[in-house]
Amino acid sequence: VTGGSSGIGKCIAIECYKQGAFITLIARDENKLLQTKKEIEKYCVNDKQVVLCISVDVSKDYEQVENVLKQAQEKLGPVDMLVNCAGTSVTGKFEDIEVNSFERLMAVNYLGSVYPSRAVIATMKERRMGRIVFVSSQAGQLGLFGYTAYSPTKFALRGLAEALQMEVKPYNVYLTVAYPPDTDTPGFAEESKTKPLETKLISETSSVCQAEQVARVIVKDAIQGNFNSSVGSDGYMLSILTSGMSPVTSITEGLQQVVCMGIFRIIGLFYLGSFDSIVRRCMMQREKSESPEKTE
Repeated sequence: VTGGSSGIGKCIAIECYKQGAFITLIARDENKLLQTKKEIEKYCVNDKQVVLCISVDVSKDYEQVENVLKQAQEKLGPVDMLVNCAGTSVTGKFEDIEVNSFERLMAVNYLGSVYPSRAVIATMKERRMGRIVFVSSQAGQLGLFGYTAYSPTKFALRGLAEALQMEVKPYNVYLTVAYPPDTDTPGFAEESKTKPLETKLISETSSVCQAEQVARVIVKDAIQGNFNSSVGSDGYMLSILTSGMSPVTSITEGLQQVVCMGIFRIIGLFYLGSFDSIVRRCMMQREKSESPEKTE
């Protein structure tokens, strides 16, 4: 589990450990990793289980990522499931976001998933088994105000997953793209400190989920080999609306998409209208508050 020292990544590791898995946690902060290791070990179901910690930045040096994953596989055996959960966020108006933030987010959120996946895919194909999870976001299904740096990196994960799934499906290797909503994690709390007002108001139209709930859904969908993983009714609607040419797990899933697409599009248009209204109101309030200052 990359990004496994906190948030959704940590909860996914706990969920897998509860089911008897051997866990390798990968993150940058060694102290956080060791703290999380102790927390996960409380959920041990048998004496043989191991939690291995590796401190590395998965977005910087592919050879380093490949080497540490080789070491992990030498100690614990081949990777059955890789969960790409390392990620970060920057919010703000497009023209206010530093240019290097666009580069950094693409490195962490996209290449930080490419490198670990590249390092394990050959072994998975040889063994004719494996699961790879990409933790995207609902902001990877729908571009929203304030997420011009973040959303594209999460959209990119779906493109990678669709192309890679077509390559590895004959080898019995399955990919899952998870689209969690706003989730109560340290990263979300940090992001909320700098969110533009428009982004906050749009986010408040749906509730904040607990990381444990999101982790349970993702692990279940990954084990079942589902390509899409969504949480709640809003998540289900977004997955149907954005299904496009993405793979389906069953004929039933495909039929649901065909039947529900029209009505969900109508509902979606109402949502988009309300979001546009929020942005327009904020703009008018801002201009109104600035106009007396200009007069003076």
